[in-house]
Amino acid sequence: MEPEAAKLIGAGIACIALGGAGIGIGSIFGNYLAGALRNPSAAQQQFPNLLLGFALTEATGLFGLVVALILLFVV
Repeated sequence: MEPEAAKLIGAGIACIALGGAGIGIGSIFGNYLAGALRNPSAAQQQFPNLLLGFALTEATGLFGLVVALILLFVV
């Protein structure tokens, strides 16, 4: 296998993290909304947890994107 082809395949595999981040973010906000509709008084107390979960999930996707860009343009 040529090194250029291996770089492109590796970058494509690293981008799978972006799909996982999208699924994770949708799950986080969907579950928060379902919980907020069941118990509106507890929604404000869980909002910081929502933001923390969103930030950590988004960071995972961004790490995957950074790895893909490193594979494409640096290696």
